Amino acid sequence: MNEVCVRGAMFSLLLLRFFFMGRSIALVGGLIALNSLRCSTFVFTPSNRFLLSRFVAANPVNLTYRREFSQKMSHSEVEKAAIAASTDPAINPNAPTFFDKIVSKEIPAKIIFEDDLSLAFRDISPQGPVHFLVIPKNKDGLNRLSSAREDHKPLLGHLLYVAQKVAHQEGLGTDGYRLVINDGPNGAQSVYHLHIHVIGGRQMSWPPG
Repeated sequence: MNEVCVRGAMFSLLLLRFFFMGRSIALVGGLIALNSLRCSTFVFTPSNRFLLSRFVAANPVNLTYRREFSQKMSHSEVEKAAIAASTDPAINPNAPTFFDKIVSKEIPAKIIFEDDLSLAFRDISPQGPVHFLVIPKNKDGLNRLSSAREDHKPLLGHLLYVAQKVAHQEGLGTDGYRLVINDGPNGAQSVYHLHIHVIGGRQMSWPPG
């Protein structure tokens, strides 16, 4: 990454933090930030990703930048999915993942719902004002949707019920929201423990990435 790119990225992210205090400042900072995405080594931290996504969503006139931003984010997820596909949990359906450590409370998470069968917690890299995951506490071989057995039907139905219940709890019931289940490398699955993404609070586009 060249020096101009580094300075541009740092300066732009600083300006983006004024997003909610002034749209004119956000416009300048956002354009610089989105231009810096052309640097192939730009690092998407969770906070940077969310700031940039909010700017793009709030400035629909920047359609070219929006497409470029979406492509950059999707490339990052595809790379993570390709790596995950070769790990033990992808090959062995019962191998543990860090989601199991969230269930056992060994790893902290912002849990917003829990019952005997499922757990819902906020995504660390939100793609909207509201973004949480719903997972089975005991995945029982459900490392991905493609691994589902007939006896999993009650659990799968329960997960969908919990998804809509928590969505209503989060204030998404009126305007709607999107459910996403990534499956396998082509589906950009990066954690091999079945999980449902629930994303809302903004207008979704179609088709997805």
